[in-house]
Amino acid sequence: MPKVIEWVGAGEYDVVWRYPVEEISWGDTLIVHEYEAAIFFRDGKAYDVFRAGRHVLTTANLPLLTSILSRVAGFDKTPFRATIIFVSLKQFQGRFGGQGQTRELAPLKFHGSFWFRIEDPNLFINEVVGGQGAYSTDRIQEFLRGYFNERLIDSLSQYSLIDVYGKLDETSFLAKNLLYEAFRRLGLELIDVKFEGIDTSPDWRDRIFFLKTGVSAEEVLRMQTVQKAAESLSKSEGAAVGAGIAIIPPLFQTPPSQPQVICPKCGRQNPQGSRFCNNCGAQLLEATGVKCSRCGMQNMPGAKFCSNCGNPLESLTKCPRCNADIPSSSKFCPNCGTKLT
Repeated sequence: MPKVIEWVGAGEYDVVWRYPVEEISWGDTLIVHEYEAAIFFRDGKAYDVFRAGRHVLTTANLPLLTSILSRVAGFDKTPFRATIIFVSLKQFQGRFGGQGQTRELAPLKFHGSFWFRIEDPNLFINEVVGGQGAYSTDRIQEFLRGYFNERLIDSLSQYSLIDVYGKLDETSFLAKNLLYEAFRRLGLELIDVKFEGIDTSPDWRDRIFFLKTGVSAEEVLRMQTVQKAAESLSKSEGAAVGAGIAIIPPLFQTPPSQPQVICPKCGRQNPQGSRFCNNCGAQLLEATGVKCSRCGMQNMPGAKFCSNCGNPLESLTKCPRCNADIPSSSKFCPNCGTKLT
């Protein structure tokens, strides 16, 4: 006798529910309520999706599953085995929180909430329910919390402490933009993100003032080292003067500055030898290098042949009008058109 398959008693916070009977017969009635979807799942893969309505199961409305079952003799006359998973299409809230670090390796503690809904039930079942074995709401929330934290920690590590510390609204907006596509790959829509707290260690809180004034993290650490060394020496009566003369001056000396490469996109300085900007990810060109006229490769200063294609390299000169770097054999500036002598 045909049976009725229905998600009865769905709770406000229930995301998924698996129908407990896997033996399905042709002619059974599937009832899907508003803001729900029912997905037929078999052999680790999602097949046909049913939206709200009353559906009598036939080979006509189960085309994907039928194509698999057709390999079994007599499939159209006997019950077949499949899992029916109901998902709620309402908006849900998830929690996140963890510890990471910023670009300066400053420890960062954070927590908050995010809101999501299932946008593509078929993709969601394949990637989360089936792929992760998360057949209950608790397991799904646990997986999404870890998924969110992992990608958020990786994203925040690319930003400075002063970019995110105390900026709950700005960081919330940033996190939503950074993680939106990651959630879409799971069949989910990330609706909103709200940071409720962002903190760091006491030492790094003291350094924020100096970071805001443009002092580098390395310089801040050096100044604090000097302070701690002075405090330590002051506690030693006999060694304070002699040791201080030997130790303190070297600490105050500014380390020699390293050659920097200016990013052509955002203007941020990067360490010499960097291939990509540590602020925006744009590809960097060595300011003193020689660019190959054939393939565009930026070669090391003084190179006579391109390291990529072997093309002979020309020395560069400055345009007297726009100051652009141009090959010394040029007759006209490619940047402003000035005739060269």
